[in-house]
Order: sequence, then C-alpha cells, then structure tokens
Amino acid sequence: MKNQLQSAERRNFLKLSSKGAFTAAIVAGAAGTLWSDEAAAQTAKEEKDRSAAADHTMTIATAYVLGASRSYPILQLDLKENIQNATNGKVYVKLAPGGQLGAGGALVQKVQGGTIPAAQHSLSNFAAFAPAADLINLPYFCGSNQRFVNLVHSDAWKQDVETKVAAKGFKALFYIVIDPRVVAVRKGGAGAVITPSDLSGVKFRVPGSKMLQQYYKMVGANPTPVAWGETPSAIKQGVADALDPSVGALFVFGFKDILSHVTFTQAVPDSQVFSCNLKWFNSLPKDVQEGIEIASEITGHQNLAKVPSARTYAMAELRKSGVEFHSLSESQLGEWKAAGGYQRKEWDEFKVELAGSMDAFKKLEEGVNTPSRYYVHDA
Repeated sequence: MKNQLQSAERRNFLKLSSKGAFTAAIVAGAAGTLWSDEAAAQTAKEEKDRSAAADHTMTIATAYVLGASRSYPILQLDLKENIQNATNGKVYVKLAPGGQLGAGGALVQKVQGGTIPAAQHSLSNFAAFAPAADLINLPYFCGSNQRFVNLVHSDAWKQDVETKVAAKGFKALFYIVIDPRVVAVRKGGAGAVITPSDLSGVKFRVPGSKMLQQYYKMVGANPTPVAWGETPSAIKQGVADALDPSVGALFVFGFKDILSHVTFTQAVPDSQVFSCNLKWFNSLPKDVQEGIEIASEITGHQNLAKVPSARTYAMAELRKSGVEFHSLSESQLGEWKAAGGYQRKEWDEFKVELAGSMDAFKKLEEGVNTPSRYYVHDA
C-alpha cells in the first residue's frame, strides 16, 4: 500500500501548481514580463531550497534559450518541473540552456563521457553511435509527424536502434516532435516551390548529411553544404537561395526577415531527443529511475500536444514579415515522393548500410506504417 501511495504521488502532476514558481518566473522573464524583486528573490530561494533538499542533481543542457518552446517545443522547463515532482524532490534539475555547455554533437559527447548527465540534441547526432538512427533522414520514410512517432515507439526501433544507443552508453529519455522540415526560399531568390521542377538549379543549403545532399540533388536542386552557424549570412548573401529547417527553427534562429516562401513538403522530420548517460541513470535508486521515466513520458505527451500551437505561432510571426506558406495536395506530394522518395532503388544501399540488412529495414518500415497509440497533428 505504501508503495502504491508513493507511486500515485509521483503521478500527481497537479501538484505543479504549488511548486511552479520557477517555471512561471522564467517563462515570464523569457516573454519580457516584469516581475518584482520580491518575486525573483522568492523564486531564487525556492530553487536553492529544492537543490539543498535533493539527493541527486541532474544537469540538462540544451542549445536553445528558455523562451524557445513557444515555437520550438522542446519543453526543457516542463521536463525540469516534471522530474522534480515525479521523484518527490529527490532529483534537482539544473538547466543549462542557450548553448552554455555546447550544442549538437558536443553535447552528445559530454553525455556519453559523463561530463553531464543529460542533454537535448537532434536525433541525427545519434547516427555516429547507432547508424540506424540516421534513417530518419531517408526522404518520406518518416517525414510526417505521425510516421515519426510511429517509428520511435515501434518495437523494431526499440530493439534495433535503442539497443545500439544503449551499448554506447546512452538512454533516450523521450523523443521530441517539432515538425517536418520545409523548403524555405530567401527574398530575391526563386519563387514559391510547389513541384520538384521549381527547385531546378536552386542553390540549396544542406547540412553534412549525405542522404539530404543526395535527396535534394534527386529533386533537382544544387546542394550547397553550409555549416548551421553560417547559414543566416549565407542566405542573406545569396551563397544559398533555399534551406530546409522546420518552421519553428526558422523563427527561433531569426530567418523571418530574409525569407519569401515556405512550402510543407513533409520529406524529413526535424526530430530531437533528450538523452541521458546510462551509467549515471543506472546508479540511481529504482524509485528515482521510475520517477524520471514517468516524467519523461509525461513531457513527451505535452510535447505532442503543443506541436500545433507552436507551429501556428511561428507561422504567424513569419507572416508578419511577409512570408507566404504553401501546403501541397496528395498529388503534388506524390511528385516529390516519385522524384526522391525512399522507395527508389537509389536508396537501397543506404537502407542496408544503416539498418544492417534489408530485413532489418523492413521491420523498421513495418513499424513506421503501424499506427502508434500516440497521436500528433501533422503540418
């Protein structure tokens, strides 16, 4: 009975209302709301008290500022509150936002080495540790939000990808849905991109992914590799005329004043993950591990619920700068899939290389096509 009561208490996330001063204060600060010195002092005291009372401190690093979740729902503040409450205060979460401890691959390495317990980064960053994770970049394999959710909650993903990730010292706490990548065109560049022929010869900024470079070449573009940090200036100066982050990323990273058209092609997801050092996690008492897992699942649910509003907010902000949005019909999407989709034989080599065999890929394909019990809205 005692254990049942403790478990029920961990699940009682309504208690956030009595412990939510930190989140309220930080969100208000990120939004520019004025808070009194007394409120700020009270928040600081509560955080100090929480830290002192906790048995464990869990640093979670991200590259994003705390206010980013309005349009890029990684929900770092929600995860902090949920973990602290689900563990009955036994874990104090110390956030390191805004790239304080690095970004992308650098964060993955720090988590693996145990320098920090946990971090948020793109799922593609796992590719160096579990090549099958890079299958998310296979065009039209899991580009839509629902197909991505189906994939990462499938038995095949857990058995193939997560097993390999764990062997490299990681535990995936939960996967984050942002939205599919889009085709965004700069002002002064090509017009609206509706069909692959509209991309003919367009200098298209791509990351280092070989798959994305091949895909944009297949649909007619001129792939132009540019480091992410150099991308805004490259777009402004015409080094590249188009790029493909999600709408939320375009807004968060300040592209709104340099774009003219955005098209939802749904080819590849903008997918993220909160990863944890497996050795650190396994060193925790079982009830604390359970609390972190419950909190992660709850935050994952919150993420799925916030995807539509985050997209709407980002689109509204981009529209203020004159950006026009274009959604494609099924027949128009069919043209993109026919030109570069994963069913083409050109991708067979990637499937075998990343999944390990064609049989392993077919199991993952079955997973992506099997509806998950989790629903998410698609762009």
